[in-house]
Amino acid sequence: MPLSKEKLESLIARTRDIVVGTDADGRVTYYNDGATRSLGYTPDEVLGEFVGRFYPSLDEAKKVMRAMRDTGHGGKGIVETYRTTFLSKSNDEIPVAISGTISYDDAGNEDGTIGFAKDLREILRRDKLVTLGEVAVGLSHEINNPLAVVLNQVELLEREVVELGGEKDTSVEVERLDAMRREVARISDILARLGAMVEREHYETIDYVGPAKMIDLRSEREKNPVADRRLDGVRILIADDDLGICSTLRELLTAAGCRAETVTDGEQALRRIEASEFDLVLTDVVMPKMDGYELYQAIRKRHPRLPVLMMTAFHYDKDHIIKRSRMKGLEGVIFKKPVDPDRLCQAIYDSIKGGASPTAR
Repeated sequence: MPLSKEKLESLIARTRDIVVGTDADGRVTYYNDGATRSLGYTPDEVLGEFVGRFYPSLDEAKKVMRAMRDTGHGGKGIVETYRTTFLSKSNDEIPVAISGTISYDDAGNEDGTIGFAKDLREILRRDKLVTLGEVAVGLSHEINNPLAVVLNQVELLEREVVELGGEKDTSVEVERLDAMRREVARISDILARLGAMVEREHYETIDYVGPAKMIDLRSEREKNPVADRRLDGVRILIADDDLGICSTLRELLTAAGCRAETVTDGEQALRRIEASEFDLVLTDVVMPKMDGYELYQAIRKRHPRLPVLMMTAFHYDKDHIIKRSRMKGLEGVIFKKPVDPDRLCQAIYDSIKGGASPTAR
């Protein structure tokens, strides 16, 4: 059924875009409902008035008309998605993209214009939020990795202080280390809030994480930690592309009695698993060559009884690696870095206890 003139006019009148028509003198001859919503003027206030009132300045209005007469914006007498600014009745500047044309009479003289303008405020707002999200992801990852190194080194330092102090009172030194932990926790909390904000605006991770037992590993540490002898001899493979994380995790797990090895990507991890026996694989989510999901899938296929734990420096699962792994059967704890050593050891113990029998306890 062909679209009638009356139907077309009705659709244009109701569209949410700003539609304004003018005569040859620049007087407003058409003004739709979308223009009223965005600009705040009623038709009675603007019909017959100079169109320049919709612009912040006369120069801006003239710039749009020059663009219409130029050939570089869609052709002579045409502009396509031309960026400019409108001024509302309440003096709010509104970024818009205009697509419009000049109309001509039978003699070829200009007799008016018609323009469709898209209000860009919501689009630009979303673009800014997307950019903020990208910044937040990068910031969280880049800061949380060194935070993990700092926190893990504090853990090792405290053990050395307690051991070297012997019978001496080391409460002052331990309190200083606790103060360092608290400051690290403050930074981590700020990153967590930033991550949560991005999560609410862009990503839906809360609904599917539930049964995955997402653990926040930034809890307060006990002051005189003792190595967990339940992990004596447990063979662990650590896969993380951050060498600082690999080094400190190996030190922490070695101090807990584990026999830990490190690799920097998933492909190396698979080669080590084929060459040697391990009781558990502790893998980062985001790695080059093979991410945590791909590594988990490969291990699940080749070594179905080998437990896998994931850890991530992000505060949300950007690429749904965790979600995809959960859907394929991952039941291990999913960690956020910085890692709390005591809770990490507990999670490892729980995983090997509930999974395959380890080669050594």
